[in-house]
Amino acid sequence: MVYDNNNGGEYGKYFIQDLTEPATFAASSPEYKELYKRFSQRILWIDDNVVPGAFQMNTAWYYNVPERDPIFLEHSHDDTCELIGFFSSDMNNPYDLGGKIEFSLNGEAHLLTRSTLIYVPAGMPHNPMRILEVNRPIFHFSVVMSGQYDGSGTYR
Repeated sequence: MVYDNNNGGEYGKYFIQDLTEPATFAASSPEYKELYKRFSQRILWIDDNVVPGAFQMNTAWYYNVPERDPIFLEHSHDDTCELIGFFSSDMNNPYDLGGKIEFSLNGEAHLLTRSTLIYVPAGMPHNPMRILEVNRPIFHFSVVMSGQYDGSGTYR
């Protein structure tokens, strides 16, 4: 038996194909939610609320420079590390990001113009993040190895 996408079967609940809005984003202001839609499109989100026992992962496309700068504020995750990625959408030049993003670790700012993975150790302050230029969509993801995302103050 082959199930169509995640419809049916004992394990269909582990195939996430529809977006569930993250709790931290749901609690943010209506103004921030509207701002987010003007520069980004979240694709999928998983955490312990979506699938009990899962760690957190976010996926999104950035397609515009946000009106607010910085867009994400400094925070840290005391008990867990984070992996953050920014990727080119140009299949012929996968390392050319197609834009400019400034990302800070512990107050040290780095300008990203190439596809990048960032490892953030547990407890390390990271962000602010500034999306400075978007010439074509940039794929973004983040993974936090806990069941819930604790980016206190990220979405304001």
